Amino acid sequence: MPSTPSPLVRRGTAVAAAFGLVTLAGLQAADAAPAAGTGPAALHWSTCPAGSEAPRGTYCSTLEVPLDYAKPDGRQIKLTLSVAGDVNAPHTLVVNPGGPGEPGIGTAKLVWSSLPQDVSAKYNVVSFDPRGVGASTPVSCGDTKKLIKHPAAPYTPGSAAQEEARRTVARKVAEQCAANAKDLLPYITTENAARDMDRIRTALHRGKLDYLGYSYGTRLGATYATLFPSRTGRMILDSVVDPTVTTYASQYEQDPALQHRAGQFFAWAAKKDGTYHLGTTAAKVSATWDAVRKKLDAHPAGGRAGSAELDDLLASSMYTDLFWSDAAQAVSDYRRGDASTLLGATDQLGPGAVSPAQLAYNCVDDAWPRDWATWHKDTTAAAQKAPLFAWLNSWYSAPCAFWKAPTARPVKIGSVKVPPVLLLQSKDDPATPVEGARRMHQALSGSRLVVAGGGNHGQYLFDGNTCMDRHGSRYLLTGRLPATDSTCPATPAP
Repeated sequence: MPSTPSPLVRRGTAVAAAFGLVTLAGLQAADAAPAAGTGPAALHWSTCPAGSEAPRGTYCSTLEVPLDYAKPDGRQIKLTLSVAGDVNAPHTLVVNPGGPGEPGIGTAKLVWSSLPQDVSAKYNVVSFDPRGVGASTPVSCGDTKKLIKHPAAPYTPGSAAQEEARRTVARKVAEQCAANAKDLLPYITTENAARDMDRIRTALHRGKLDYLGYSYGTRLGATYATLFPSRTGRMILDSVVDPTVTTYASQYEQDPALQHRAGQFFAWAAKKDGTYHLGTTAAKVSATWDAVRKKLDAHPAGGRAGSAELDDLLASSMYTDLFWSDAAQAVSDYRRGDASTLLGATDQLGPGAVSPAQLAYNCVDDAWPRDWATWHKDTTAAAQKAPLFAWLNSWYSAPCAFWKAPTARPVKIGSVKVPPVLLLQSKDDPATPVEGARRMHQALSGSRLVVAGGGNHGQYLFDGNTCMDRHGSRYLLTGRLPATDSTCPATPAP
């Protein structure tokens, strides 16, 4: 999972109640003329595109940006933006929910609705679908559903033939992406997305960009700060990507972190053996889980949920302990003869097996090995310490070994002095391990790092951690960082 899926998306079910509860004060009517003045009101805000992930009451606008910034007057592509809050607020907070490749226009209202009242009174929130994503000019890989069958083969190949079959799928995905989006792929990069954000800042008539980025959004924000330090305002980077390694290398940082987090989940389930009956110790829960995996290999539930689908469920549950009860209940129910919860998870996670925009960013942002022998060697070694996740992670990114677009030259984060940045991180985050946050802290001189206990991916506003929320909100209100690096206690597990 080197793509570090959005913590806001991962928590969608848990925070859905936040949608629709707060009115958008001061927004012009959908059919009104563009408002005069500065800030978001200077854009024409209207209804959001049909089928988008924007909740009711969100207003959207579009902005044209160059496909290729080396040719600013050449082909233009579309960005779709969303806004929540009072358009006449003195500040605008631009938000990216992570990914890469996650739609953002549903994020503005979610974030604004979650801000403390004293912060939301001073900020409206703008988010956007980045280039290549959703309601902006999108990358398409055509119909990939026929390439991904369920039950899928086990992630850890049991034979050379199984490994070759998965390699073939990865190559076909890359070929379909090239056939459907060849003209876009070379330009779907983090650097270009950061330059798009500066066009957004200009369209908003803001002298500086105030920004909140989660997960991959931390890489995007740090890239913006490196390219445009004089235009960088208050910036929070939450669940921080390691700026010193390639995306290929980052998956091998994630593997042991995911395995460690799974151990915490198994220990949590053991304490609740009276509810889930999976075992009274972490070791016994782990053994139960492995036995279920083997049984599903031999006899897939409902003809479509095998060990790979169970592994997908486990991996998706590692991002926040809010999902632990769902994962434990699914396996508990299955062991009692009821596979409906497991099958429901399979049906929900299955369609997202290929994310065109995510691949487009990951595969072009920096270099990937083209020799599969390198992948095989590195993943086999990683599986010694992370048997549940190493091959899953590698297969997720495997199309990058066959990608048909040239690799970009990534911006060296920290190569220039940037304004003070606030970094928020949890100690056991499996998607963006804490060591990456420490390296970002070193790269961005003058930044402050606040580390919370626990391992939930995405801290500010969405983990219920009052200590972390206090740090983030104080910084947005005052622009002042904590005097020193700090720690916060973990949010209690459910």
